Amino acid sequence: MARLIDGMRLKVALLALALPLAACKQQPSSEMPGAVNAERIIAANPDEWLSYGRTYDEQRHSPLDQINQTTIKDLGLAWFADLDTARGQEATPLAIDGKIYITTAWSKAKAYDAVTGKLEWEYDPKVPGERGVAACCDVVNRGFGAWGDKLFMGTLDGRLVALDRKTGKEVWSVVTLDQSKPYTITGAPRVINGMVLIGNGGAEMGVRGFLTAYDADTGKELWRFYSVPDAPGKNKEEHLKKAEATWKGEWWKQGGGGTMWDAMAYDPELDLLYVGVGNGSPWNQFYRSAGEGDNLYLSSIVALRPKTGEYVWHFQTTPGETWDYTATQHIMLADLKIDGAKRKVLMQAPKNGFFFVLDRETGKLISAKNYVPVNWATGFDMKSGRPIENPDSRYYRTGKLWLGTPGPIGAHNWHPMAFNPKTGLVYIPAINNSFAFIHNPNWKANKQGFNVGLDLASGMLPADKAVRAGAKAVTTGELVAWDPVAQKARWTIKYPGAWNGGLLSTAGDLLFQGNMAGEFNAFDPANGKKLWSFNAQTGIVAPASTFRVKGEQYVAVLAGWGGAWPITAGYLSEPNGPIRNQSRLLVFKLGGKAKLPDMDSAAPPPLDPPALTGTPAQLAEGQKQFGQFCAVCHGDAAIGTSLTRDLRRAGSLGDAKMWNDIVIGGALSANGMVSWKNELTPQQAEAIRHYVIKRAHEDKALGD
Repeated sequence: MARLIDGMRLKVALLALALPLAACKQQPSSEMPGAVNAERIIAANPDEWLSYGRTYDEQRHSPLDQINQTTIKDLGLAWFADLDTARGQEATPLAIDGKIYITTAWSKAKAYDAVTGKLEWEYDPKVPGERGVAACCDVVNRGFGAWGDKLFMGTLDGRLVALDRKTGKEVWSVVTLDQSKPYTITGAPRVINGMVLIGNGGAEMGVRGFLTAYDADTGKELWRFYSVPDAPGKNKEEHLKKAEATWKGEWWKQGGGGTMWDAMAYDPELDLLYVGVGNGSPWNQFYRSAGEGDNLYLSSIVALRPKTGEYVWHFQTTPGETWDYTATQHIMLADLKIDGAKRKVLMQAPKNGFFFVLDRETGKLISAKNYVPVNWATGFDMKSGRPIENPDSRYYRTGKLWLGTPGPIGAHNWHPMAFNPKTGLVYIPAINNSFAFIHNPNWKANKQGFNVGLDLASGMLPADKAVRAGAKAVTTGELVAWDPVAQKARWTIKYPGAWNGGLLSTAGDLLFQGNMAGEFNAFDPANGKKLWSFNAQTGIVAPASTFRVKGEQYVAVLAGWGGAWPITAGYLSEPNGPIRNQSRLLVFKLGGKAKLPDMDSAAPPPLDPPALTGTPAQLAEGQKQFGQFCAVCHGDAAIGTSLTRDLRRAGSLGDAKMWNDIVIGGALSANGMVSWKNELTPQQAEAIRHYVIKRAHEDKALGD
């Protein structure tokens, strides 16, 4: 009996112990001590940077002012950390409880002590190198989302991963998409009330876009919002049934596009989530939708209920888009005084070159003006909210080359803007560029690679110094200080090349931006005067963040040249030759004394191609296939950059067998150079080799 009583006492004691443990286990991680939650994000403690745009409104403005126009002269490098991925670095550093958290190219992640620079942990999801072929725009990643005691990131191969913030250990991982299709994830997740939101990319290849919400604690899928309709009769959601009438032909066979790969913002008071929707698949509307229809919800801003994913309203920035004019660019919320009344607005400067101000409660267009020169439209009709199109811009109808401005790279790409409440200005990292849109009358979808419905070979630049110089002269970057109420520029800084960094605004009356020349600069937001500069030794495309630890303000930025433009047409942005990638995390403070090591200034070796033996037929075929399959990674007209292999200088160029082993055999698949045997015959691969040899000889003769 005594043993029985003792046994019962033991069970009761164990049960009593288990109950609080079970309760602790069931407690949401957002309620743990030190957890990131809605209250903490909305309170927006200036000491921290908790979300991609710092706050849910994505203004990227910090109230910190210790670093200001008086003290900026003392700003120096506190510490730096070299990275192990020499590709584009696009992430915004998060700063939480004295630690810095970053993601890097190839979907890797690292954590550092914000003061000392000590590496706390690192994580590698081991994305297969072969996945690189599905990435239209480099193997980049834009950062973490944070909630509870976890960090969340997307991977290039379509996973959403939750990491323990303290240790970097994987807590859960879910595959968010069909990995047999050419989807990718490069954008940063957002987290709202315990739901992790993530989209995807891949519209250049042929997919159907969607946004998905997952439970932050478990990874369970909560809802999914599709941006374009499935085949008629398969759409149950009302917004997709409505969209069916705006599509023609058999759009669903190529997916339709509409990937939501970057921009999101959230209004807690209205409880509305705003998401930017991307381009069509293929770009050419002739093939996507028989050249007709608005094609909802491509190139649109959509407002959703974040709890359910329910559609509320949309505004389409480019109806029936056919130029890769995505609306996935930075979305920003603010309260502005317009016509004497305070308005809750949403602002965006998408690829099409117009700056939009919308009522964020209703989606009604308030104003739209072009912030760079454009020629596809002359303006927007304010009654209908539609563009006034130039009819010549629909190249598939005219059958003529259309030199469109802007081109597919956009008047503004993914690089974040910033808003300064004091000046009332939005700062836009803008781009001036054009592109030869040429309808391909014989286009058929590929099994891999770009599927855009255009003739991508005929528009490549010839080996002509005057033509190239002219192209460089009109391909420029700008930092535009835009007045969203008056809809005009207050000041502009022009850069000799496109693709400059994202923006950070601070209450210290400073505006931070990196550029392709390797400068990390601070400007006066009132007039654009340069107040400070640091030589980062490499191009900077990422935006900076700022935070405070133990009373000391820091500014952090990822340096590392890369992204869509540098790997496709980088030479148009590189007036002084290829920009080298030296990927680093740079952290600054007042009185910082750290110095970067001296940079090796070695130039690329001179061109020394093998003898040109290709026949005219081979060279023509090689140009055609190179433009279709190779240019997106190895440069327009085979003019390589420092990021991917410059084929004009490749060791395999003079070895037909080695070339075939790589292009057809997939010998370098683990490095991202997959086999193209499903698209190219060995004879076509050999024709490409002869074309590259020809191009190397031409550029050698030009002195390149």
